[in-house]
Amino acid sequence: MSEPAAPKPFKSYWTAAGFRAGAIATLPLMPGLFAFGMAFGTVAARKGFSLFDAVIMSAVVFSGTAQIIVVDAWPSEITAATTFAATVATFVICSRFILVSAAMQPLLGRLPARQVYPFLHFLVEPPWLLAARYQREGGDDPGFVIGSAAVCWVVWVVSTAPGYWLGSAVDPLTFGLDMVMPAFFMAMLVPLWQGPRMAAAWAVAGVVAVAADLTLGGFWYVVLGALAGSLVGAFVEERA
Repeated sequence: MSEPAAPKPFKSYWTAAGFRAGAIATLPLMPGLFAFGMAFGTVAARKGFSLFDAVIMSAVVFSGTAQIIVVDAWPSEITAATTFAATVATFVICSRFILVSAAMQPLLGRLPARQVYPFLHFLVEPPWLLAARYQREGGDDPGFVIGSAAVCWVVWVVSTAPGYWLGSAVDPLTFGLDMVMPAFFMAMLVPLWQGPRMAAAWAVAGVVAVAADLTLGGFWYVVLGALAGSLVGAFVEERA
């Protein structure tokens, strides 16, 4: 009797084929991401940012939700207090990436640290969601998530400029750009659907986030909703 095959190890390197597969898998999301980037550009334009400032912020910060919320609340006068408030808001909103990066550890953990840690700047929700499905289907090439993230970064930076020009000329509400962000995140949930059992975590996260927004205000709904959903998801997965 032959011995059972050993588990297939994860790659300790990434390939051009994996990079290309990740980039191609991301293309269907690009219209939504482009519209999302334009929404940020319109907010930046109406707050008096220069085009250069807006594009550089997209390239360096690369966090759509944080950029839109912080810029929308941008003070007329920069002080130590307003700078601190913007820093705290950005930290709270971006704390979700702690969970995102932890979820990518099985795929990225075998890469050298010199490759992983610089890349984490580019790890946002679309690559994470696509890579989660990719892993469930047996994929093990870290290049997949790297290629996906590269496409997202380029599209996000490029889309800022047309949004800026549009916002300088017209009211973005006329085109419904205020609905781009929630619609974009709703669409990104589709690749993660695993049936009603795991949807319990989504429901709990949504309820807790809404309750936190109504009772605490600020950006606590981001942290509390994410933590509640993660705990319920872990519990359901463990029971399964």
